Amino acid sequence: MFLLQAPVVRSLETFTAMPGQYRQARRSTWGDANQGGRASDSFLEGPVFDDQGNLYVTDIPFGRVFRIDPRGEWDLVAQWDGEPNGMKFISPTELLITDYLNGLMVLDVTRGSVRPFLARRNTESFKGLNDLCFDRSGHLYFTDQGQTGLHDPSGRVYRLSPSGRLDQLLSNVPSPNGIALSPDEKFLFVAATRGNCVWRMPLLADGGVAKAGQFFTSYGPSGPDGLAMDEAGHLIVANPGLAYVWVLNARAEPVEVLRGPAGHSLTNVAYGGEGRRQLYVTDSSAGEILFAPMAHAGMPVDRPTS
Repeated sequence: MFLLQAPVVRSLETFTAMPGQYRQARRSTWGDANQGGRASDSFLEGPVFDDQGNLYVTDIPFGRVFRIDPRGEWDLVAQWDGEPNGMKFISPTELLITDYLNGLMVLDVTRGSVRPFLARRNTESFKGLNDLCFDRSGHLYFTDQGQTGLHDPSGRVYRLSPSGRLDQLLSNVPSPNGIALSPDEKFLFVAATRGNCVWRMPLLADGGVAKAGQFFTSYGPSGPDGLAMDEAGHLIVANPGLAYVWVLNARAEPVEVLRGPAGHSLTNVAYGGEGRRQLYVTDSSAGEILFAPMAHAGMPVDRPTS
């Protein structure tokens, strides 16, 4: 990669760590398949903020959702037989969750209750849902990753309209993971983790996609994961295999690199704090939340209007 200017490199700081009362290292079905069978006490993902400034995160292998208040205090909101990953609010009190085991689920954060939202497509189970985002019209975009990769590039991306119509936009992605829209919502970005890249594609007037291309190419043992967008049009890319967060301009050039501890796994990102100018990052390998102040505010996270 040729760069006219080297990116600014900064280190992420620790915001908070999972309290010991929630830590008990043990094996899990998810960990056996995705973490080489090692015992762990958590694997954090899916950060999203509510209207009061609380941060919610998932714990995939043990089916947990936590709420972290602005002081960094943790509270267990819910636990169920699932593998929750990405989350977005669909009302002030309800989270829509991509559950690798169960499909799309809804969590009432006031009651801690969970109910199915969309478990299958045409009676066919999903491969294993990963992440999601909404546009300003209420259309839901979500990734169906499963165990796909370069050996099996059959990961899928879906679009669910407010009327309930479900369209398959892509069916050939090697491990579709994080997903985000450009500020003008004319382009869709999808992290292809096992392809070690981020795809970019125009959204057509009818809601379909065309001319999907490789926007950014990374390197290392595990490629791009969670995505976010700031108001200046920078794409934010969590890269767990490098313990980096890339800040990319419109030409996919890194203008900043935010570094976590070497050997850790930085999986996902969310903007929060005053004016959405703090970037929060899940350090999944350590059960911690890292953060960094940013020059530009993050894009507001859209949710359905009804």
